[in-house]
Amino acid sequence: MLNTSLNKSLRMMFALVALIIGLGLVMPTAHAADDQSSQQQATTRTSDADLWRAVKAGESGYSTDKALEANVLINKAGNEGKEIRNTYLKPAIVLAVFGVFGAFLLFFLVNGPSKLSHGFSGKMVLRWTSADVWLHWIMAIACLILMLTGIFIMLGRHFIAPYVGEGLWAGIISASKFIHDWSGPVFIVSWLICVIKWMPLQLFKLYDLKWFLVVGGYINFGPFKGKHPDSGFANAGEKMWFWTLVIFGLFISITGLMLVLPNLDLPREASIAALLVHGISAVILIAFTIVHIWMATVLSEGGMECMVSGYCDENWAIQHHNLWYDEIKENGSLKYKS
Repeated sequence: MLNTSLNKSLRMMFALVALIIGLGLVMPTAHAADDQSSQQQATTRTSDADLWRAVKAGESGYSTDKALEANVLINKAGNEGKEIRNTYLKPAIVLAVFGVFGAFLLFFLVNGPSKLSHGFSGKMVLRWTSADVWLHWIMAIACLILMLTGIFIMLGRHFIAPYVGEGLWAGIISASKFIHDWSGPVFIVSWLICVIKWMPLQLFKLYDLKWFLVVGGYINFGPFKGKHPDSGFANAGEKMWFWTLVIFGLFISITGLMLVLPNLDLPREASIAALLVHGISAVILIAFTIVHIWMATVLSEGGMECMVSGYCDENWAIQHHNLWYDEIKENGSLKYKS
């Protein structure tokens, strides 16, 4: 009986020791497994963070798509270009339109127009041929259409979209894009012909410096009043406008073609650069166009007639382009309107 109890007690003791030893072996293993799982999760989180950081930085990965830049999920240049456009270009367009227009309106209200010192003579002198007049207006209308539709495309969602329905806004922006794209070739062709045809008349001369010094004779007060500087066929202001149109017209033409031609498979960086150069060139041309229109119409009495009929009043020619008038009178090419 005693042996039976002793054996039972020994078995229970051995079972308890085995249980304790087993628990001792299992718990470190389980703890190690938990540590390993935690490390794997941390590594996964770090790996995901690194991956997302690389994606946002524009780093290249691997894709089965073989298109240009298909391996880049997020193009960094695109985001940076968008930021530059929204931060700088859009305010610059607003300043070019309202700032320049407002400045000339204020100047006109204070100074008034530049009137003809001896009034209109009634004699009309040929200044531009019919071909020149047509060429000017084709380019001018195309340019104005491009500017207006470009402003709609860039700024329309800020000052048009909030006040019209979604359907109407979709129609406006779609029409603006269509008209903008198809007015471009008209502008490019007419611009190129104008540059080739008129460039010999737009070369700067030494006497043009005086034109700038006396502000072209347009100021009607102070020491500048009544000052009419020498000028050839084109005055210094017209020459500055012409060369601005040449340089930035070239930029806007090239970048415009880069942006609309479907077969040009350009890198994203090139497209963004073209978009920014296009916008900067547009801002400059918009500002100079407003100046050109003010100078040719409101500020210069009798100036608009030149590009309506091709003729200018003889007194206008003597006052604003005296060297040209003297030249055509001397060489016998002076022609009056019959």
